[in-house]
Amino acid sequence: MSNKEQFIEEIREGYRFDEESIIMGGAMLDGQCLPENFVRIPLATLNRHGLIAGATGTGKTKTLQILAEQLSGKGVPSLIMDIKGDLSGIAVASDGHPKIDERHNKIGFPFIPDNSPVEFLTLSDEKGARLRATLTEFGPVLFSKILGLNDTQSGIIAVLFKYCDDNEYALLDLKDMKKVLQYATGDGKDEIQEEYGKISSSSIGTIMRKIVELEQQGAEVFFGERSFDVDDLTRVTQDGKGVISVLRVTDLQDKPKLFSTFMLQLLAEIYATFPEEGDLDRPKLCLFIDEAHLVFDKASDALMDQIETIIKLIRSKGIGIFFITQNTMDIPEAVLGQLGLKIQHALRAFTAKDRKAIKLAAQNFPISDHYDVEDLLTAMGIGEAMITGLNAKGIPTPLTHTYLRAPQSRMDILSTKEIDTIISRSALVDKYNENIDRESAYEILTAKIEDARSEEVQEKHKTSRRKTKREDSTLEKMSKNTAVRQIGRTVARELTRGLLGVLGVKTTRRRSTRRRSGWF
Repeated sequence: MSNKEQFIEEIREGYRFDEESIIMGGAMLDGQCLPENFVRIPLATLNRHGLIAGATGTGKTKTLQILAEQLSGKGVPSLIMDIKGDLSGIAVASDGHPKIDERHNKIGFPFIPDNSPVEFLTLSDEKGARLRATLTEFGPVLFSKILGLNDTQSGIIAVLFKYCDDNEYALLDLKDMKKVLQYATGDGKDEIQEEYGKISSSSIGTIMRKIVELEQQGAEVFFGERSFDVDDLTRVTQDGKGVISVLRVTDLQDKPKLFSTFMLQLLAEIYATFPEEGDLDRPKLCLFIDEAHLVFDKASDALMDQIETIIKLIRSKGIGIFFITQNTMDIPEAVLGQLGLKIQHALRAFTAKDRKAIKLAAQNFPISDHYDVEDLLTAMGIGEAMITGLNAKGIPTPLTHTYLRAPQSRMDILSTKEIDTIISRSALVDKYNENIDRESAYEILTAKIEDARSEEVQEKHKTSRRKTKREDSTLEKMSKNTAVRQIGRTVARELTRGLLGVLGVKTTRRRSTRRRSGWF
């Protein structure tokens, strides 16, 4: 049996599944696509998470687009992060192109343009349904980890959350937490200390600075109401297509803290609210995290532990998570080891560091008798990738150089008018873009401080009035006493004499002068 025949047999055997699957493209050998040797991914294994990696311009975003639209067609909804702004086209069917037809002829099946149902979401000022969450939903542990607090500072956050719970002060946004911190070191210091123990003012100051740092990245627009219901990410249309929620975050590349905050809260909320599902025939929801290094780069050790834990456990909820990044080294090893599907586009070796990264990337793939993985990593063209996944038994599929199919939707950005049209039909925009600012810790504590200070002013005023009344009463009694009045006149006369004496005037001479001049 020739090498080619052996290869074809391995591909057909390794990618033959009884379960429903999606086609990613055709297998390649020696740089040629072998028609009708399809590289498939079983739907049942897509909750085992995945990775799409490769250098800039090698086609990672289009691979993401292919996966999301194919999942949608199979009734699986997705959430995709549109950081570069070029994924909105998934809402409109492709116009087609001769090169696309040529590509599909090589793979061995026809190209059929199609669109996917899309909902636009936003964390900032982009158009779309706004994502928010309250501080109460975060809870003290997660909020402390996001801020990167030490044990002492985390303990203070836990105490303040407990204080607000005990007194029914809603913690909704960052201004609520800032007000509670101020209250704990000001007017409420004695109250909180008596009930919960002493709180360090210096630690409060550190926490406040951490919150201000988070605010400077725009986090104040994320915390608050109305909270986003993660069940709205799992919608399916009447014709059975999964809705693709496109989170437009083109302005978040310079705000990694906000991005990682959002991702961690979202994963934690999904994990906390979705029921245990075990092994399903398809995922309930897939999340595609583009520019994944933004999640991990600025994460503290505590935050990393939380992310790793959720990645390990969330697949039992029927959730698949896919990281898209330039280099596999951007993903922590503990997370990388949890990824069942690996789609590797070409890498570029411009420096010694690049060559080292390629060697490490090659070690993440199964050994192949048909490819020199390290050489292939730098030789693949645009729209090609090395793929290995899992079969139904959890066994890795053969590593395959794959000629990827073209997206069925438009590979371009939608116009403003097209986006506005989609948003105008959205049921979620009206639901989540209403500004709600109900009474919470900020308003309650502000009023409490003002009432306390008002009572203090009133008490001071009453005390002053009582003191004045006592003084008036004493003077009144004295004025009715004859002896006192006489003493008063004597004192007044002596004072007058003393004053005139200081001025050098003799009182007897003034009286005689006045008589001579006819004044009296």
